[in-house]
Amino acid sequence: MKRNATAVWKGSVKEGNGQLTTQSTTLNNTQYSFKSRFEEGVGTNPEELIAAAHAGCFTMQLSAYLSEEGFQIENIESKCVIDLIDGAIVTSHITISAKIKDITDEVFQQHVTKAEKNCPISKLLNAAISTDATLIA
Repeated sequence: MKRNATAVWKGSVKEGNGQLTTQSTTLNNTQYSFKSRFEEGVGTNPEELIAAAHAGCFTMQLSAYLSEEGFQIENIESKCVIDLIDGAIVTSHITISAKIKDITDEVFQQHVTKAEKNCPISKLLNAAISTDATLIA
């Protein structure tokens, strides 16, 4: 499987802007700029997209592990925060809230740790990855 995205940038880094388009066109000439990345401008930025990718990938991986064990998943919500310091992504922290039938917190946490280490985006990132998971009764 191969996926792709295209970035087009015009102008200098501070005054210029760009557009991002994904193969699926979910992003279609989506604006990004210096302001949307480092200040409070309109548009997306690479770190936000990595956070979305990591949250989505992790959540699907966790769902796969839980499903393999036969657990019924009502809901899993994951929020990923990417920390960019001195030009490097240094951490990716995922906060998870899940409602799953007939699972103990111990078993749930084991699956969270397994997904944290094994989702493809976790394997891609050269950053400290952490999770904080809550099982809702």
